[in-house]
Amino acid sequence: MKPLPSLDDFADSANSPESVTGWLRQLAEVTVAAVHPNNLIPDSLPSPGARNLVIGAGKASAAMAAALEAAWARHGYRQPLTGLVVTRYDHGARCRHIEVLEASHPMPDDLSQVAAQRMLESVQGMTSEDLVIALVSGGGSALMTLPAPGLSLAQKQAINKALLRSGAPIRDINTVRRHLSAIKGGRLAAAAHPARVVTYLISDVPGDDPTLIASGPSLPDTSTPADALAVLRRYGIDIDENVRAHLEANNPAPHPLDEAFARDEVHMLATAADALAAAKQAAESAGVAVRLLGDDLEGEARELGAEHARLALDTQREISAPLVILSGGETSVTVTGNGRGGRNVEYLLGLFNALEGAAGIYGLAVDTDGIDGSEDNAGALFSPDDWGRVQSQGLNPDDYLANNDAYSFFAELDNLIVTGPTRTNVNDFRAILVLPVAHK
Repeated sequence: MKPLPSLDDFADSANSPESVTGWLRQLAEVTVAAVHPNNLIPDSLPSPGARNLVIGAGKASAAMAAALEAAWARHGYRQPLTGLVVTRYDHGARCRHIEVLEASHPMPDDLSQVAAQRMLESVQGMTSEDLVIALVSGGGSALMTLPAPGLSLAQKQAINKALLRSGAPIRDINTVRRHLSAIKGGRLAAAAHPARVVTYLISDVPGDDPTLIASGPSLPDTSTPADALAVLRRYGIDIDENVRAHLEANNPAPHPLDEAFARDEVHMLATAADALAAAKQAAESAGVAVRLLGDDLEGEARELGAEHARLALDTQREISAPLVILSGGETSVTVTGNGRGGRNVEYLLGLFNALEGAAGIYGLAVDTDGIDGSEDNAGALFSPDDWGRVQSQGLNPDDYLANNDAYSFFAELDNLIVTGPTRTNVNDFRAILVLPVAHK
């Protein structure tokens, strides 16, 4: 990609809002490109087995499968690849040998269950001479859903919906998912034993715990059913009696010391930290200073936005040249309204509302997978001039926040960012560009 232009290039146009927001959009594009699977599959691949089966789940899994096929061919391996991966609708990629299935996200559907069942069946009868390659990325928990014996897909859907609306962090949500599943929490890898299992991961979870990514279908689990029950109680999630009985029966997922994992390997291909590092390098190359807040920020989206507004205002008093504040992670939204939202636009509206049009401060927030929640946008952005437009149009940010309707708010301003699926996923990317007084 072309390098970012210097913000000094905009001086003659007095930093026109369109030029500066365009700079932010280019920064986001550089960030996403840096963690695309095409750039991630390593030169060093595992040695082929007698049988080489690929399984995978997540928003990036189809692109990972296509990149793996290309790398396999470059190495000249004659042993064929077979298998299947499941990704979100419209996130597919063309593969020659690996079948690509599509299913629903964030709510699992019947095809999510079909995909999971087929994967579990595909690893049956593997030998110690065989190789299983697991391609796992964020979104896999919903896309590969197989209820534990005695539970139904409808029960898992209801619990999943309630957890997503509760504001619970992904760590807690995936703890519950693992212990209501017949395939997550290492159960898929255990079913493939004694085959060697090599897992490639693209992380979308704060902290990059491998067992949390897509609820760890190929990785052992250290949490317990009691932990899952505690999460459900903490967020007041109602469950059926058979769900409670299943968790109280204490049927744990495979443990890390289980012999099924003795020969397995895990490789982390990309994280939010990698994306932020690419953004930092691009911004600094354009002469813009960078302040990194971290790649694992969590919390209520609108509250984090308001907190970052205060930080941006404090920063502006200290600087004499442009500075961009970068952060990643996964915020939460406690849903009390019935509007159209997404955690990135809710964060951005919290930021925008708290700034109240402060001159020289611009904001952008996107999900790196190209889809903010369940809407058609990746996120949104704003310039200081948008505050005046809001006033003239009679829009009240507080009303939109109260209804969890940040999507509609930014749609009214024509400020949504629509990229379509990016086929990668390292979670949220946020950038606040702060210009000093001289640049306002």
